[in-house]
Amino acid sequence: MMVIKSELNNNLRRCRFESGEISQQELANMVGVTRLTIHSIETGKFNPSVKLALKIGKFFNKSVEEIFYLEEDLTKE
Repeated sequence: MMVIKSELNNNLRRCRFESGEISQQELANMVGVTRLTIHSIETGKFNPSVKLALKIGKFFNKSVEEIFYLEEDLTKE
Protein backbone atom coordinates (compact mmCIF):
# COMPACT_ATOMS: atom_id res chain seq x y z
CA MET A 1 0.00 0.00 0.00
CA MET A 2 1.25 3.50 -0.87
CA VAL A 3 1.06 6.13 1.84
CA ILE A 4 1.53 9.85 1.42
CA LYS A 5 3.45 11.32 4.31
CA SER A 6 3.45 15.08 4.39
CA GLU A 7 5.08 17.79 6.41
CA LEU A 8 3.92 21.38 6.62
CA ASN A 9 6.62 23.84 5.59
CA ASN A 10 6.47 27.59 5.12
CA ASN A 11 7.98 30.68 3.56
CA LEU A 12 7.18 32.86 6.54
CA ARG A 13 10.71 34.09 7.17
CA ARG A 14 11.09 35.04 3.49
CA CYS A 15 7.74 36.87 3.60
CA ARG A 16 8.90 38.88 6.59
CA PHE A 17 12.08 39.98 4.83
CA GLU A 18 10.32 40.71 1.53
CA SER A 19 7.94 42.97 3.46
CA GLY A 20 10.64 45.30 4.68
CA GLU A 21 12.36 43.06 7.21
CA ILE A 22 9.50 42.99 9.69
CA SER A 23 10.61 41.36 12.93
CA GLN A 24 9.09 38.27 14.48
CA GLN A 25 7.83 40.47 17.32
CA GLU A 26 6.17 42.96 14.99
CA LEU A 27 4.40 40.17 13.10
CA ALA A 28 3.38 38.51 16.36
CA ASN A 29 1.85 41.76 17.60
CA MET A 30 -0.09 42.23 14.36
CA VAL A 31 -1.62 38.74 14.36
CA GLY A 32 -2.12 38.40 18.13
CA VAL A 33 0.42 35.75 19.14
CA THR A 34 3.80 35.66 20.86
CA ARG A 35 7.15 36.05 19.16
CA LEU A 36 7.93 32.49 20.21
CA THR A 37 4.88 31.27 18.25
CA ILE A 38 6.17 32.97 15.09
CA HIS A 39 9.63 31.52 15.67
CA SER A 40 8.18 28.04 16.22
CA ILE A 41 6.15 28.28 13.00
CA GLU A 42 9.18 29.40 11.01
CA THR A 43 11.31 26.52 12.31
CA GLY A 44 8.58 23.94 11.74
CA LYS A 45 8.12 23.09 15.41
CA PHE A 46 4.53 24.35 15.45
CA ASN A 47 1.75 24.24 12.87
CA PRO A 48 -0.52 27.28 12.99
CA SER A 49 -4.26 26.99 13.31
CA VAL A 50 -6.27 27.71 10.19
CA LYS A 51 -7.33 31.01 11.76
CA LEU A 52 -3.74 32.05 12.44
CA ALA A 53 -2.59 30.96 8.96
CA LEU A 54 -5.37 33.07 7.43
CA LYS A 55 -4.44 36.08 9.58
CA ILE A 56 -0.79 35.75 8.53
CA GLY A 57 -1.82 35.48 4.88
CA LYS A 58 -4.03 38.55 5.18
CA PHE A 59 -1.22 40.50 6.85
CA PHE A 60 1.13 39.78 3.94
CA ASN A 61 -1.65 40.08 1.34
CA LYS A 62 -0.91 36.51 0.19
CA SER A 63 -2.92 33.32 0.02
CA VAL A 64 -2.26 30.74 2.72
CA GLU A 65 -0.80 28.46 0.02
CA GLU A 66 1.78 31.10 -0.89
CA ILE A 67 3.12 30.98 2.67
CA PHE A 68 2.40 27.41 3.82
CA TYR A 69 2.85 24.27 1.75
CA LEU A 70 2.98 20.50 2.18
CA GLU A 71 6.17 18.66 1.39
CA GLU A 72 5.04 15.18 0.51
CA ASP A 73 6.80 11.85 0.44
CA LEU A 74 5.22 8.81 -1.18
CA THR A 75 6.25 5.65 0.68
CA LYS A 76 5.35 2.00 0.49
CA GLU A 77 4.12 0.23 3.62
